[in-house]
Amino acid sequence: MNHIILTQRTPAEIAENISRTCRLRRKEHGFSQAELGQRAGVSLGTLKRFETKHEISLKSLIKLAIALDCEDDFDSLFAKKHYRSILEIIDEQNT
Repeated sequence: MNHIILTQRTPAEIAENISRTCRLRRKEHGFSQAELGQRAGVSLGTLKRFETKHEISLKSLIKLAIALDCEDDFDSLFAKKHYRSILEIIDEQNT
């Protein structure tokens, strides 16, 4: 039986949050959009679209993260393991 989680964010909300955070990191570094785009090897148009429409390719997002010294943040993506039963937890502890 599938349950809808009412607190779950939409893909659009997640994308907006990521672009907002990236913009904040850019400003913390004191970079203009053009400067960050140049440092990352991403076109100014791509960066502007990301900051306004929250659309970007994964490769360009990674380039921006590297230029902002945030690439390690990707290490936690999908890192959280979900267990289906208590037995899975017990089995993992016993190995």
